[in-house]
Amino acid sequence: MLEPAQIQCPYCWESLDISVDPSVRQQDYVEDCQVCCQPIMIHVQFEENGDLSVSAEPENE
Repeated sequence: MLEPAQIQCPYCWESLDISVDPSVRQQDYVEDCQVCCQPIMIHVQFEENGDLSVSAEPENE
């Protein structure tokens, strides 16, 4: 089952809902913004205790 998360687009600053796979503890992937279509580098980490950490940055930085 996917875990819901929210990020802020580093280009247009819109809040975006995403879904992440909790079976992979650490993930880095690119997803296009649902509003402005710019590529966002998303970093996901599930801690040992189950806490979720998600960050987003422009792909080209």
